[in-house]
Amino acid sequence: MITQKQLPSRYKEIIDLQIEKFQKNYFTKQMSKIPSVENIPTEQSVRWLQIPDVICVFVDMKNSTKLSASHNAKTTAKIYTLFTGTAVRLFKKFGASYIDIKGDGVFALFNSDQVHIALSAAITFKTFVKEEFSTKVTNRTKVDTGVHIGIHQATLLVSKIGLKRNRNRDDMHNEVWAGKAVNMAAKLSSLSKNDEIYVSNYFYKKIKSKKALYSCECSEPVLLWKEFDLSTDTRFSFDKANVLGTLWCKIHGAEYLEEIINEDKR
Repeated sequence: MITQKQLPSRYKEIIDLQIEKFQKNYFTKQMSKIPSVENIPTEQSVRWLQIPDVICVFVDMKNSTKLSASHNAKTTAKIYTLFTGTAVRLFKKFGASYIDIKGDGVFALFNSDQVHIALSAAITFKTFVKEEFSTKVTNRTKVDTGVHIGIHQATLLVSKIGLKRNRNRDDMHNEVWAGKAVNMAAKLSSLSKNDEIYVSNYFYKKIKSKKALYSCECSEPVLLWKEFDLSTDTRFSFDKANVLGTLWCKIHGAEYLEEIINEDKR
């Protein structure tokens, strides 16, 4: 226990208050869908919302540290804006219920009935990175860049943690998503070395559209996904992942995208 002489009282009081909150009984409320930000409770309510099978798409810029360390602030700002700004807008267009920026990465949350939409959003962002972002940034900076992408699906808890809004500041509290969806998606993205999309086996099994699983009619249809063994990697709560290396076909991509997302409407 922290003593009176160990910390000044103005800091110890904060810790003591938080410990008091910890002693209270917290409760959760089941939700069928991801709530709007306005409906997420604050920590004062000692209430968390629980949403089953939330899908998290996590994207992270490849070699961002090298980019920011070797180039001036203006160039770095332009690159970050292109990467994160495009991710946010594309994920929103695909119907993500919640989007957040984490440094040079972005995660988007989709409801459990948006499996094909979430996957299509990830492939679309990967297509943007491969066809536009990497070429433009590498030509300008000579730094090899790209994207790491991971997808997982799991139950999440959410509440707002931090200080109350006031007239001067409203950025000292944020939504906290507790659970494995975001954490595992981020870890899966770290496995991606050459712009692949890594998804948990649990999410992969939810993919029903053949067009999302097999190559298009440009050639003889073959399974596009490869299984990846995670049984010896203690960072993960599952033993297998599945890896997608392709992007939208230049001839049939738009057609296939529309058909794949329509799978969620059936």
